Amino acid sequence: HYVKMRFPKMVNGSVPVSTVVPAEKSVTRSQPIHAFTVDVEDYFHVEAFANAIHRDTWPQLEYRCERNVYRMLDMLAERSVRGTFFVLGWVADRSPQLVKDIAAAGHEIACHGHSHQLVYRQTRQQFADETRYAKELLEDLTGTAVLGYRAASFSITKVSMWALDTLIDLGFTYDSSVFPVRHHDNYGIPEAPLGPCRMRAPSGRTLIEVPLSVADVAGLRVPVSGGGYFRLFPYWLSRAGMRHVERKSGRPVIFYVHPWEIDVDQPRVQAGLVSRLRHYNNISRCEARLRRLLQDFQFGTMSDVLAVHGMLPIPSRARENTVIGQPAVALS
Repeated sequence: HYVKMRFPKMVNGSVPVSTVVPAEKSVTRSQPIHAFTVDVEDYFHVEAFANAIHRDTWPQLEYRCERNVYRMLDMLAERSVRGTFFVLGWVADRSPQLVKDIAAAGHEIACHGHSHQLVYRQTRQQFADETRYAKELLEDLTGTAVLGYRAASFSITKVSMWALDTLIDLGFTYDSSVFPVRHHDNYGIPEAPLGPCRMRAPSGRTLIEVPLSVADVAGLRVPVSGGGYFRLFPYWLSRAGMRHVERKSGRPVIFYVHPWEIDVDQPRVQAGLVSRLRHYNNISRCEARLRRLLQDFQFGTMSDVLAVHGMLPIPSRARENTVIGQPAVALS
């Protein structure tokens, strides 16, 4: 059916944990390209429901991920858009054909871990073991190297920067787990860079980091990257924020969405009020907003965006209307 930037060191206590070097503006395009990304998980995997749904019960719950991903694939195909799908290993185990179909439709497969546990709640060994398993599973299913990783709930923070070394050890090329915001209970590195950069891990090695997008408005970082923010804000505000990122900074927008965010018929979980508001707010409006978004902006995969900005070899399909300059240089 589917065819195919030196930045101040961040300090944890007194130990320097990372240095970041933003990408240089080495590419010009007639039309900016942004990254459309999907975190492939089901409604019962979300952190908002972690206290209401025990992970041991996941196999017994109504599974809706497949139908929602296929709907999203149809939506993207209508606009000839390719994106990056960060697939949860748990989903890949259950739906191997789904992973193959996503790849066959021309999308990039990336890794979302396996069990959707927050990184800073895992030991380093647990994180390494399950991330290795998920990466190898996805590579076996697609026959293609998995370059990208995104942590559950963007949980690579100051206290879990060690995870970058693990990702480097496992052969990942880029990470997209850092959210450069302050006020959230699960994630955020407020002083993180706002655009793609090389981030220095505790070992001194570097990994490409692609942070989620925020609009810097009068010193206030406003998330405009998708997810619950896309449902909370009216569409005109999300679009204005993304245009601000695009025109004022020249950075690519890194947009994300979950398949369950277009599923108005998903089961209603009996959880706390805040959790329910986070999860169900404006679910009924999300699909229509996504369709407008796909009309208003040009999207590609994460690898396409990094190539256009000189951080990865440029794939043939992204060569048109591009001029490649010097690649970004990590400064010591």
